[in-house]
Amino acid sequence: MIVFQRPANVAGTRFLTMDNAAGSSDQWIFLPSLGRVRRISASESGGSFMGTDFSYDDISSADRDVSLDTHTVLREETLNGNTCYVIQSIPKDSSYQYSKTITWIDKGNSLIYKAEMYNRREELVKLMEMTDYRDVQGRLTPMRTTVSTVGAGTSTTIFMEIVKYDDPIPEAVFTTAYLETGRAR
Repeated sequence: MIVFQRPANVAGTRFLTMDNAAGSSDQWIFLPSLGRVRRISASESGGSFMGTDFSYDDISSADRDVSLDTHTVLREETLNGNTCYVIQSIPKDSSYQYSKTITWIDKGNSLIYKAEMYNRREELVKLMEMTDYRDVQGRLTPMRTTVSTVGAGTSTTIFMEIVKYDDPIPEAVFTTAYLETGRAR
């Protein structure tokens, strides 16, 4: 569940992703300007999320199950002074938006610093960089994530201001009814 508070033109927008046992996801969005909940179809999952460089798939893939891809360690490489595994991940399901993702993961603490996403023609289409890691409740958390669309010359940065882990959240928040009203019933 993502609830947008700022900027003013998207305040009140709510986005919900629900993972299915089969590994796929269902997604819905509430846009205050429309005043209703709309399901995101599978054909839209590669589309721009809220006019940003992130796609709906990019937002959902933050917790993409590792079993959905075949992973290969390509090499070890130093990135910004950190020794990283460079891992290639190829989706087992061809309906996923990217043909492969190459990720730089810190060898010592498993933090992700960078990911490259490729299209079906094996062309680099997006670059994601995660920076400004801070200790939040004992967990190193990226406070800044930037996604750049290669070729378009655009990028979007998400700054995390408040992060809380393990706060109890009522089950009713994870429903389309909550998307519409903003209230857990």
